[in-house]
Amino acid sequence: MQFENLNISKPVLRALLEEGYTKPSPIQTESIPPLLEGYDLLGCAQTGTGKTAAFAVPILDALSFAQRSSPARKEIKALILAPTRELAIQIGESFDTYGKYLSLKTAVIFGGVSQYPQTKALASGIDILVATPGRLLDLIGQRYVKLANVSHFVLDEADRMLDMGMLRDVKRVIAELPKKRQSMFFSATMPPEIADLAGTILSNPVKVEITPVSSTVDTISQTVYFVNKFNKTRLLIHLLNTMDVESALVFSRTKHGADKIVRFLNAEGIDAMAIHGNKSQNARQLALGKFKSRKLRILVATDIAARGIDVDELSHVFIYDLPEVPETYVHRIGRTGRAGLGGTAISFCDKEEKFLLRDIQKLIQKTIPVVDEHFFPLDESIDETSKKTTRGSRPGQEKPQKLAGVIIQAKTSVERKLSAGSNSSSDNRKSFDNGRQYSKSKPNENRRMDRGSQLGEQSRKNRSSDKNNSDKSNRSKSQRPIHDNSRPAARVVDPFKNANSRVF
Repeated sequence: MQFENLNISKPVLRALLEEGYTKPSPIQTESIPPLLEGYDLLGCAQTGTGKTAAFAVPILDALSFAQRSSPARKEIKALILAPTRELAIQIGESFDTYGKYLSLKTAVIFGGVSQYPQTKALASGIDILVATPGRLLDLIGQRYVKLANVSHFVLDEADRMLDMGMLRDVKRVIAELPKKRQSMFFSATMPPEIADLAGTILSNPVKVEITPVSSTVDTISQTVYFVNKFNKTRLLIHLLNTMDVESALVFSRTKHGADKIVRFLNAEGIDAMAIHGNKSQNARQLALGKFKSRKLRILVATDIAARGIDVDELSHVFIYDLPEVPETYVHRIGRTGRAGLGGTAISFCDKEEKFLLRDIQKLIQKTIPVVDEHFFPLDESIDETSKKTTRGSRPGQEKPQKLAGVIIQAKTSVERKLSAGSNSSSDNRKSFDNGRQYSKSKPNENRRMDRGSQLGEQSRKNRSSDKNNSDKSNRSKSQRPIHDNSRPAARVVDPFKNANSRVF
């Protein structure tokens, strides 16, 4: 079947053909006809299957017809909810691309940036709104967004929203929608919570299920390196310096891990940037823009942030941490080897990840070739937990060593202060280390020695200046040694009387 056979309006079909789309994907073939007829749809499909066009094309077709029949002031007629900023931006770009010959306006709103440009676009009037749930609720609360006239609603990647804790916000948004509408619900998996949510949104839906991708493209060269966890960054740097890597996407399991990889790469003179949920939206867009325009060679990303990264002719994918879900491996390496082009996927596997590798190979039904000969082979006799490095430290600079240095510096600093502030004889002074071992049987004496050595001289001067105004008793007391162990020390006016004593 061709797009020309799907009864799509001419402006939308023209845009599709200009983009090189002639034959619809399986999910597009099964989804577009019932959606054009007005049915609700429940789609179970992974990312990368073409589901964005599967709902964007019917929505554009329906809105263009409605606009021709009754042109009125622009108001939000279609709402698409997406879990991440990157995916929302990608969906918005798809609507702009497929609807470029229509007089429909699309806006994308998401958090992490100033809301002013977004509210300005909303005030000018739009037809299609793509949004993340949090920012949408904010603008609804501020009365910038009204959803009373929405006729088409799409919930994309619902299972990812569940993982990110967004379902409560999603339900609040749905409560703002009119009852009469066409709804489309897409999810890669269908856990009970998602199935229940779909039941509340959809009315007699058409169900479309695309078999999850479980095979890899033959044009992608796959290899795996067995390496200790603490040597993964060294191996990555070595491969980037010795292989012909035009552009590479490096997948990290965590946000902190992505930042750490970038720091090490930059320290070795390799230009790289990270993209993940903790980055500001401006920083994410800057990194993604530079990567797409070939101004940045290496981009390090987490799986969620990688949603929406669509780069042609990506030469390499490095899987720094093996994914816990085997299907994720297929999607990661699917970023390269597109459109019949070749690509390289390199995975790092430490001792604790071997079971993940087995699950991946079971899914794709092939054994990934192992590169045995490299500079950082896996040594299974090493305890990985003893090799954890501190945040921001070089591999091998372990946390106990760093803390030891801090303690030594602190001791030296305190010793200098004690030495500078003390005018008493050397046998009355105690070093920092000995000071920690004061006799517990004489706490008062120890406290007096700490302060007496610093205040003794000043106290004697004060008493000498007042000797003409004091009686003999006081003068005799003023000459009494402060640290006389046989008698109580003289009463001294202590300027730090109310301060808490601290024994080093």
